[in-house]
Amino acid sequence: MIPLLHDFTDATVLVFGGGPVGARKARRFACEARVIVVSPTFGDRDFGGAELIRALPAPEDAADWLERAAPALAVAATDDAAINEAVADASRERGILVNRADRSGERDAGSVVVPATVRDDPVVVSIATGGTAPALSKHLRQELEETLDGAGEMARVCAGLREELKDRNVPAERRRSVVTDVVNSPDLWTALRTGTSNCPQVIEDVLADELSTGGERP
Repeated sequence: MIPLLHDFTDATVLVFGGGPVGARKARRFACEARVIVVSPTFGDRDFGGAELIRALPAPEDAADWLERAAPALAVAATDDAAINEAVADASRERGILVNRADRSGERDAGSVVVPATVRDDPVVVSIATGGTAPALSKHLRQELEETLDGAGEMARVCAGLREELKDRNVPAERRRSVVTDVVNSPDLWTALRTGTSNCPQVIEDVLADELSTGGERP
């Protein structure tokens, strides 16, 4: 499998199954997509604001639900293997991405694995084991959370700094060097993580240093 990031803004995700797994999937996608959950019962209190439809779809109904919802992704998370199989088959026939939550290891063409994710916007890091070791994915995610603390603010610093340097006609090679120095600064990482420095302040400080030295470094 090849990892990709997909923007679900204004897209629909259709989840079959209202148990803990279906609820977890709904919460994951509801932060960006419109999520519809179809299930005869809902065993979790929190579905992330998803639209809940109380229904018991039979395997032969999967295609109709997909036609009505026109999702970008279908999630098969019921406790009925026949329904999950029907959702997966109907999705593939229509070119719809599908995440089958009751399978690990082998994956069919067009299937999607939802990885463990560490997010400090706009930085996103995901960990996947092909569905074979969810506990390992969770462990690695927890390990990375501390490492990535402050990465979002650093990304904003880099983006703003690159634009300012470009506006000041600083040569491309020099821009890369300045931004690399910023990213490799332990003191700056500490300042961003503790809140003792912020993006505009850092950009102004670096630009002031750049202007005062004329781009030269000892």
